[in-house]
Amino acid sequence: MYLVEDKGGAIALMLVSLFFLGTWPAIMNFLERKGRLPQHTYLDYCITNYLAAILIAFTLGQIGSSTPETPNFLTQLKQDNGPSVAFAMAGGVVLCLGNLSLQYALAFVGLSVAEVISCSLTVVAGTTMNYFLDARINRAEILFPGVACFLVAVFLGSALHASNMADNNAKLEKAQIGDSHKDNFTDGSSNLDNLESAAKTIGNRNSFDIDKKLDGDKLTSSEGKPIGGTAEFLKQLEKRRAIKDTASSTILGLFIIFFAGGCFSLFSPAFNVATNDQWHTLKPGVPHLVVYTAFFYFSTSFFVLAVFLNIFFLYKPILGLPKSSFSKYAADWKGRPWALLAGLLCGLGNGLQFMGGQAAGYAAADAVQAMPLVSTVWGVLIFREYYRSSRKTYVLLASMLLMFVVAVAVLMASSGKRKTH
Repeated sequence: MYLVEDKGGAIALMLVSLFFLGTWPAIMNFLERKGRLPQHTYLDYCITNYLAAILIAFTLGQIGSSTPETPNFLTQLKQDNGPSVAFAMAGGVVLCLGNLSLQYALAFVGLSVAEVISCSLTVVAGTTMNYFLDARINRAEILFPGVACFLVAVFLGSALHASNMADNNAKLEKAQIGDSHKDNFTDGSSNLDNLESAAKTIGNRNSFDIDKKLDGDKLTSSEGKPIGGTAEFLKQLEKRRAIKDTASSTILGLFIIFFAGGCFSLFSPAFNVATNDQWHTLKPGVPHLVVYTAFFYFSTSFFVLAVFLNIFFLYKPILGLPKSSFSKYAADWKGRPWALLAGLLCGLGNGLQFMGGQAAGYAAADAVQAMPLVSTVWGVLIFREYYRSSRKTYVLLASMLLMFVVAVAVLMASSGKRKTH
């Protein structure tokens, strides 16, 4: 069995994990914006996510000779380690419930509120639990300032989203006002007062400064497609989306997002207990679960629950999504390769996170929760997010990215070295 025992190797695993875990949500977002049903996407995602765990178990978990203290994957499947298996599977269950809850909570409360609550609970509660479960092997004087930097980055991200939404609303209002006055401008019946009145209705958002280039620049590319950041681009994007904006109950949305944040804060500590048995639930002489075996059980429970819930939502959809069926899902190949890639990246990312956490402390491995750092970069490059936005939005964007980089660096710098069993 392959084991990572040095701090440098653990940090390298965390960095690769951060890239993978920050990329797969961008792919899922890409497919939802293209109009593919989330149920179809998640069923594809579940398959390769589980296959990644199996691949890791039968390769890294089987390399080298098996010892009584660190048995290989297949050897450990036969051992009496039920309590640790239960903790690993519980971790998979809460992660699955958290992912699903977050997916639908976004439609109720929006990204800014959802990001602050879910990320705050995950990092503050999850990292603190892991710190004490790992017998404080991480350096507290570095770890908790890193947590503080992470929280600052999260709140900057919330402010960024709110500012960007205000920019987009200003662009759409300007386009709507322009359309309503077009006839007046064309037949010569309008005057300067019409234009000034139109500008005042948008408010003090400096919307004409936000989109001031649109009056002189082309609104479409050479291929006839709307340019990123324009009002027409935003309109077409909303038309294609699978989940439309909704003004449903905010109270219900807050309940869902707090539930999601609680789930996210528990999955890593549950996995920690599964691999290190801090509560001494195993019988004397039974070795602790190795990370690969624990990850296999973790992914098994995730897969079973995710498949069950998403098949249920095929026939009983929510949030106004159209009803589907398993046969329609099987025939839906539009975007399937991307969904399969997302699942593979997530599975590999989770596995690398746990490998790094087992070597250097799960509290330090929580640095991979800085997924918005990677997802935002993909959002700019792929979805043209924040294009033609206000100066305030650009300042918040740069500040958030910088603070996430600092948070990741500080959290990883707190890495310790776990004593071997």
